[in-house]
Amino acid sequence: MTQLNLAVIKVKWQGKPEENIPVQYNPSEYTLDKQAQIAEVQIPGLDAPLQQFVRGQAEKLTLDLFFDTTDQGMGVGAHSVAHETDKIYQLIKIEPKRHAPPVLEFIWGEKGFPGSQVGGPPTLKAAKAARAARSVQELGASALAGAAGALGSAAATAMSAAGAAVQNQRRTSFRCVLESIKQKFTLFSPEGMPLRATLTVTLREYRDLETQLKELGLNSPDRTHVHVLSRDDDLPRVAHAYWESVTEWREIADANAIHDPRRLVPGTFLRVPRLR
Repeated sequence: MTQLNLAVIKVKWQGKPEENIPVQYNPSEYTLDKQAQIAEVQIPGLDAPLQQFVRGQAEKLTLDLFFDTTDQGMGVGAHSVAHETDKIYQLIKIEPKRHAPPVLEFIWGEKGFPGSQVGGPPTLKAAKAARAARSVQELGASALAGAAGALGSAAATAMSAAGAAVQNQRRTSFRCVLESIKQKFTLFSPEGMPLRATLTVTLREYRDLETQLKELGLNSPDRTHVHVLSRDDDLPRVAHAYWESVTEWREIADANAIHDPRRLVPGTFLRVPRLR
């Protein structure tokens, strides 16, 4: 018989050992809500404004937790369900040493937790690399005669590097703080003792600065990049994509020994050097 894996809320108390609080019953559903703040850049003459990413917003996880103590009796001397619900309710209270509620971690089904496959498994990356290679080859055999030989391995390497950076943001749990809790008591003993309750809980994502910088692994213009030329690319366009400056295209030409920037072969891998 398969043992039921209960969801757990791990509490990182300040100055005390961590505590695991298992839920009494696993939730039947939960909702994850993640948004990005986008600003619109108005440019006269364009049909639509440009979209500028500003920052990510904290993700939220919302779920209902059910509690029931009727198995311990419903008459005089019944066990109050508040003994169980208060374990969750206390997580929104302020710790004296921290001056804030404790940091939490929601853990349930680590292998299949949403976000655990960010970047895709290795087999998926390999398939994408193969598809990318085929799509570039379809641009024309004559135009790709010089680049076709190295295309497969280079594309796989590029895809692997890009996937690895995104994989740093994978997760197998949800680190958070308790943002809100709504308690609904639905059954009582003759003495008025609550016996059943449903808690509607909203958990807000919590990640410190050091963790985020390590996960993002941001690339800056002072780093060297590799760019695969498409049919519509030219050197000023590539320079603008990495440096936001079309006038720096000669740096790319010099780095790749390009003598005639008007004759570029789609599928060629360009080295985009760091700015000097």
